[in-house]
Amino acid sequence: MEIRVYTQNEQAQGHFGNGEIVESKPIGFPHEDSVVRRVGPLFYWAWATSLQTFEIPLHPHSGFEILSYVLKGTVGHRDTLGNWQQVTTGGAQIMQTGSGAYHAEELGKDTEMFQIWFEPHLAQTIKAPPTYHQYDHEEFPIETADGVWVKTIIGPAAPLSLVTDSVMKDIGIDAGKACSLQLPAGYAHAVVVVEGSGSIVGPDEAGEPTVANRGDFVVISAEEASSVTYQAQADASLRIVLIQVPLEVDYPLSRK
Repeated sequence: MEIRVYTQNEQAQGHFGNGEIVESKPIGFPHEDSVVRRVGPLFYWAWATSLQTFEIPLHPHSGFEILSYVLKGTVGHRDTLGNWQQVTTGGAQIMQTGSGAYHAEELGKDTEMFQIWFEPHLAQTIKAPPTYHQYDHEEFPIETADGVWVKTIIGPAAPLSLVTDSVMKDIGIDAGKACSLQLPAGYAHAVVVVEGSGSIVGPDEAGEPTVANRGDFVVISAEEASSVTYQAQADASLRIVLIQVPLEVDYPLSRK
């Protein structure tokens, strides 16, 4: 198992307008100098914060699956499919852009959101009609046990599903508590620390555990099936958003 931590200094930075929206990008576009270019079919991840209400105007997409997940605040969406909707804290929007569509996003003041792009088999998805769906926080399953809550955003029992092989979870861990998850052979956990700090431990690790702090991007990969334990510090809770994807897929991936 390999565990790599990438601080915000190793991530790309971006903005919209005159800085009304600022972004830290664990996985950025090629010209943006993020150390991580992709994790399997996961190839873009931006953490956007709006300093005031601002709309990113209509722009086109095709082929990719684009997920917006609201950490706090309000995100509006309009597109050339006729949708004009809003989603709030804990909600998600998914565009499966297929043969192509234009959309615009409006972030309310002090909104924080993730926008994450997944790459399915483009030669197939580019032939499908584009779709848009959104889901409120209450529609996602949440399991709570022993000081840990796990909200499944993509995966079994979640209302949202992708063509791309992926699982996504929002996880809160109370101070001093831990959450262990399985990591299948040939897969990776891509993790952003949203709040707090904690340690990450593989099944056979000796010595000091890997420590990650708010804003860090962590990639854990394994050639053999194993478990990964996420442990909150003794004096503060930990919140992470985790995406599981295969390291390799059986279709060609676009060159970034």
